[in-house]
Amino acid sequence: MSAPLRLGIAGLGTVGVGLIKIIRQHGEMLTARTGRKIEISAVSARSRDKDRGVPLDGYAWEDDPVVLATRDDVDVFVELMGGSDGPAKAATEAALAAGKDVVTANKAMLAVNGQALAEQAEAAGRVIRFEAAVAGGIPVIKSLTEGLAGNEITRVMGVMNGTCNYILTRMESAGLPYEAVFDEADKLGYLEADPNLDVGGIDAGHKLAILASIAFGTQVDFDAVELEGIGSITIEDIRQAADMGYKIKLLGVAQMTGRGLEQRMSPCLVPDSSPLGQLDGGTNMVVLEGDSVGQIVLRGAGAGEGPTASAVMGDILDLARGFRMPVFGQPAASLRKARAARAAVPAPYYLRLQLQDKPGALAKVARVLGEAGVSIDRMRQYGHQDTAAPVLIVTHKTTRAALEEALEGFRSTGVVEGEPVAIRIEAV
Repeated sequence: MSAPLRLGIAGLGTVGVGLIKIIRQHGEMLTARTGRKIEISAVSARSRDKDRGVPLDGYAWEDDPVVLATRDDVDVFVELMGGSDGPAKAATEAALAAGKDVVTANKAMLAVNGQALAEQAEAAGRVIRFEAAVAGGIPVIKSLTEGLAGNEITRVMGVMNGTCNYILTRMESAGLPYEAVFDEADKLGYLEADPNLDVGGIDAGHKLAILASIAFGTQVDFDAVELEGIGSITIEDIRQAADMGYKIKLLGVAQMTGRGLEQRMSPCLVPDSSPLGQLDGGTNMVVLEGDSVGQIVLRGAGAGEGPTASAVMGDILDLARGFRMPVFGQPAASLRKARAARAAVPAPYYLRLQLQDKPGALAKVARVLGEAGVSIDRMRQYGHQDTAAPVLIVTHKTTRAALEEALEGFRSTGVVEGEPVAIRIEAV
């Protein structure tokens, strides 16, 4: 039997504790599956005295994760601290420089610094594995880099933040406004310390940038992701979308177009009969489309102790088996810098307008749409609210540029109150 694979684990939060539980509970099984014993040499966290529910007395303790990353008795540095920079990045760089492989669940670090870290790892002959960084327990990284490696990927899309999906589905099922469900999610501990990472689409945007890099052979570029959160979605939007056969999801979409790489994380309408439309609660779903395989749908828990630790463990076992590959599926030096493109692919849109009760108001709206080259597929008008009434319009396929021209034109009509709401309808 080969020598044990020795781990240094930095970060003893939910995922770190889950990983230790797997190793302690399934040691014999892990050894049987890899031919190597998996051992924990040392750990590091902010507080040594905190009760984490698992015994730590058998492991060496390091207050400094950089020191942990360079220990002689550590073969694989497991980074579970989080954060795009700071200790996580410093310790990862130190581990690579010291000849260690790295397993991480840190999507922010990879989305912001992934190209530089990949170049450092590959120059040193080391490996960075990060299945847990995207969609928790769903093996989407392995699907792209291994199972679908023979495909030209045409589109990646999905619901990649369970908190946002919980909020949107809870609003619909309970008939509650956004603010009430936001507070509920906060009390349940679903939100990050900075809630905007969740509801602002940043967390999911990090994941999309990583998937786009692997799918399209480009340098990871989080700054090019168009971000729009769910804060402007109202219970009226959810009800009225449902009335027309749609569900609202915070949807990530990445695709290569003639203008460049389109990456966007924004609320979209999807058919309620589609797999994405039927996704409830905190579950994640990623849809991969390839030229040979067609469409693949992956669904599962996107966060939590067990699912995320499971993904971390899968990467560790690959290393124990001797499986090695470039960080983003192909050598970092071959990843090209993609030209960023805004949503150029035409699509239908859902529009909600608060229209004044005046003669000719609908005609004015229709004229603005027509002048912008946007045609109407369906339109519904609901009951009056004082002197105005909500009007819903579903357009035929149009470009975002044409739609923005129409939205700007509404301001000059004198019959549209407030800001119109425009949500893309995504074909799935």
